[in-house]
Amino acid sequence: MPSAGRHRPEQTAPEQIADEVSATLGALIRRLRAASSAGELTPTQRSVLRRVQTGGPTTIAALARAELVRPQSMRTTVGALEERGILVRSPHPTDGRQVVFALTDEGRTTLEAVHRAKHDWLAEALGTRLDAAERDTLLTAMGLLRRLVGEDTGSTPGGAGA
Repeated sequence: MPSAGRHRPEQTAPEQIADEVSATLGALIRRLRAASSAGELTPTQRSVLRRVQTGGPTTIAALARAELVRPQSMRTTVGALEERGILVRSPHPTDGRQVVFALTDEGRTTLEAVHRAKHDWLAEALGTRLDAAERDTLLTAMGLLRRLVGEDTGSTPGGAGA
C-alpha cells in the first residue's frame, strides 16, 4: 500500500487511496478503542451507551434496530450493562407492556472516561508524533474527509460525531 507522501495525488488511483484511507482509519479506530478500555466495554456496548446518551431512554427493540442486530442479541448487551449498573430500566411512559433503558450516573461517568481516554491519547500522539506542519496537513485532510462523508451520507460537513 502506498504511504502518505510517496506518490503525488494525481498519480495515485482512487482505489489505492481508498485502500490506504480505509486501512489507516481502521487502525486509528482500533488504537482509540485500546486507549479507552474503560471497564472493558465492548464496541457494541459503547455504541449502545452513546445511543442512549444521545437519544435518551429507549427500548431494546429500538436499540436493536439502530444497531442492526436481533432483539435477543441486544437483550444480552443491555442486560450486561444493566448488571454493571450502567443502564437502568423503568416502565415505558406510554406502553405498560414495555420498559425503557436509561443511563445511570455510573453510565455517564463511564462514557466520559471513554471519551476522555480517547481524546487524551489522540492529543498526546498528535503533539509528540507530528510536527506543526504535519498537524496542519492533517487538519486540511480532515476537511477533505468531512467533505467525503457529507457527500456519501447526505450529512453536512462537520456534522458527524465521534
